[in-house]
Amino acid sequence: MVKSMTGFGSSNTKVGTHEVHVEIRSLNSKFADVSVRIPSSLSKFELNVKKQVSDELLRGKINVSIDIISEDQGLTSVYNYELLKTIYAELRDIADELGANKSELLKLALQSPGVTGATEEEWPEEILKVLLECVANATDDCDDFRMTEGAELELKLNSYLAGMESALTKIKDFEEERIVLLEAKLKEGLKELESKGNFDADKNRFEQELIYYIEKFDINEEKVRLNKHIAYFKEVLAQNEPNGKKLGFIAQEMGREINTIGSKANHAGLQRLVVQMKEELEKIKEQLLNIL
Repeated sequence: MVKSMTGFGSSNTKVGTHEVHVEIRSLNSKFADVSVRIPSSLSKFELNVKKQVSDELLRGKINVSIDIISEDQGLTSVYNYELLKTIYAELRDIADELGANKSELLKLALQSPGVTGATEEEWPEEILKVLLECVANATDDCDDFRMTEGAELELKLNSYLAGMESALTKIKDFEEERIVLLEAKLKEGLKELESKGNFDADKNRFEQELIYYIEKFDINEEKVRLNKHIAYFKEVLAQNEPNGKKLGFIAQEMGREINTIGSKANHAGLQRLVVQMKEELEKIKEQLLNIL
């Protein structure tokens, strides 16, 4: 079972006149890179949130957004009065310098980060209790999204593997012709040397050299290993655990065998099949970047 690193999840929990809203978005990354946006009054829970999210989602660039919305219009806001005065004075000086309208300066100053906020005591006690539960629900939702995306990725990967297997199967159509062409090429070269005189070929030595070249360009071992790598890739792909990195290593081994076949090909038709396999492998590598 494949999981994508791309995902989205959300959860809402109402507590009295307050609502906890959590959103989680994730993209691909080599490691677990979790960032959390949380009200400053609850910042002491940020590490708990990061650990909870990274433990379940494991890997990816993950953004967690936590908001607490109050329906209680009578809730008293807490102002950092000294910061408010400083920001207002700076905005007023800028407005004077530019000759700009100053009617909205106070509103802008009040909206500045850190000027206004709620203290921990203002949140109902239940919010602190249900916060991590809400994060857990959003994480589960994101994980379900990843599984859905992963199922689509698995279909693509299997189609690319099928294309590679098809090209690999067609290699046998050129192998006999390849040996015949190689033998003819050696014989032609030998005749050219004999035509220049002072050269008498030893038939037994020629046959030995021919066997040597045939063995040198033999690709049966590479074909067997590549088939085994493809089979192992499918096996790992079907496992019910995160295997993106392992699949990447197997893909590297597949690439080595394909490159070796290409270096030994010595045949235009065979080279075309090698190019096809390389194209399928590149598609596989591209998709693996987003697999958990």
